[in-house]
Amino acid sequence: MAPVSIRFPGVDEELQKILEAKMDEAPARRLARDSFKDIQLGIDHILFKTTCDGLEVKESYEVNSRGLEIFSKSWLPASSRLKALVCFCHGYGDTCTFFCEGIARKLASSGFGVLAMDYPGFGLSEGLHGYIPSFDGLVDDVIEHYSKVKENPEFRTLPSFLFGESLGGAVALKVHLKQPNAWDGAILVAPMCKIADNMVPPWLLTQILIGVAKFLPKRKLVPQKDLAEAAFRDLKKREQTAYNVIAYKDKPRLRTALEMLRTTQEIERRLQEVSLPLLILHGEADIVTDPSVSKALHEIASSSDKKLNLYKDAHHSLLEGEPDEIIIQVFNDIISWLDEHTVKSTSH
Repeated sequence: MAPVSIRFPGVDEELQKILEAKMDEAPARRLARDSFKDIQLGIDHILFKTTCDGLEVKESYEVNSRGLEIFSKSWLPASSRLKALVCFCHGYGDTCTFFCEGIARKLASSGFGVLAMDYPGFGLSEGLHGYIPSFDGLVDDVIEHYSKVKENPEFRTLPSFLFGESLGGAVALKVHLKQPNAWDGAILVAPMCKIADNMVPPWLLTQILIGVAKFLPKRKLVPQKDLAEAAFRDLKKREQTAYNVIAYKDKPRLRTALEMLRTTQEIERRLQEVSLPLLILHGEADIVTDPSVSKALHEIASSSDKKLNLYKDAHHSLLEGEPDEIIIQVFNDIISWLDEHTVKSTSH
């Protein structure tokens, strides 16, 4: 990981060293997050305006069947009746502890139990940072984790929804394709069903990378445009992405890039197999993931219950990087869809 050269206000030398350390392995990421958590969640961003009061928040580490220690977090309304479960699939290079925290609080304060986990190699979970040796393996880890949680006696009878942002949208769709009847619906925010053409290396370079990846799968050789710049429309919020200190911000590792490319090609081929109730939200000005594929998903999916919301002029990070009024609108759209579908699921 290239050292962070950003100086944060109010950060002493010792903390700065922790933030500049190499984040390849989980212990360094965990230390950085613990040391920086209060500063991080204290930034002036609409997502952190929702307090945790009235929410029961838990963090845990659990070793999965592949022997990897997985970090997970849950946010439950403490006093009101739980309406449904929302299982969060985070985006590329991301974690379920920064912006996700704000998204989860907002949903939980509207009566939904939110469950989130860091994929192996991301956030606080074990594994080489930003490395996806197999996308299917990652999806299996997600299925294993959420299936286990859904078995809890307190959750068993509740409707459950997948919530995927960006790469997490691809994860959620793959989870559904592997478990076609296990979920009551999916919310896909700027889903990565296709990486926008201008983000993909040219064909010849891709072929060379495929060859090199066989021998150097973990190497960071894939050129990449600055994602924050492309994804965040609001300039102040774009600057705040620096506070996501354990996000993977380096060039993608070869194997990871190829797994993402292969997965989006597979999803694009299998759009019509998608059969669960869908809410798809996409910014019309998104240049990271292609809104035209969200339109195709909406048209081709065999779901009888599907809705596509396109937001004019909005970029990729709909819930984190837009002007406040757009973020509020997107949340309102999500919560009213969830409310409507929770009623539907429970009345069946």
